[in-house]
Amino acid sequence: MSLPPHDERLIKALAAVIVDRPRATLKELAEAVGTSRTTLHRFYGTRDNLLKMLEAHGRNILNQIIETTCLSGATPQEALHNLIKEHLAHRELLIFIVFQSRPDFPNPKDDGARWQSYLDALDSFFLRGQCMGAFRIDITAAVFTELFIALVYGLADAERRGRAASSNSAKILGQMFLHGATPMRS
Repeated sequence: MSLPPHDERLIKALAAVIVDRPRATLKELAEAVGTSRTTLHRFYGTRDNLLKMLEAHGRNILNQIIETTCLSGATPQEALHNLIKEHLAHRELLIFIVFQSRPDFPNPKDDGARWQSYLDALDSFFLRGQCMGAFRIDITAAVFTELFIALVYGLADAERRGRAASSNSAKILGQMFLHGATPMRS
């Protein structure tokens, strides 16, 4: 059984509620998102199934982001802008993924192997940007990937906690990332 694809609003709401109330029962989750326990049970069966399906949906969304942002065709700056915009469009799922992941996320030696294609795509993008002179070469592409993940996921969480306004997030992320990522000038 998969997530109901027709209701992205429900999926995002469930992801957000689970982050805020990690021990909520299926009934409490249903009440929090304005649906019935029966509906959630019909779609997901159990709370554990719901968590697994949300995580799988989150991985699918990350893969879609990589596919749709034109990482290899657009200029590095344009592709970075698209990456940020698409990640923030799914901020609830990003936060869910981070909160549901183990501390070693995304460690490819353990359960993190399922995230490897996402990491590889980001690494390749940043390496391409370095080769084109858009990003600093004194920082590895892998570190750029880690910094990007930390910035975008961290800002999405700050929004969730009321420490940042979502209206400026894309602009802030782009400026913060590019300001520190541009090549050093002598």
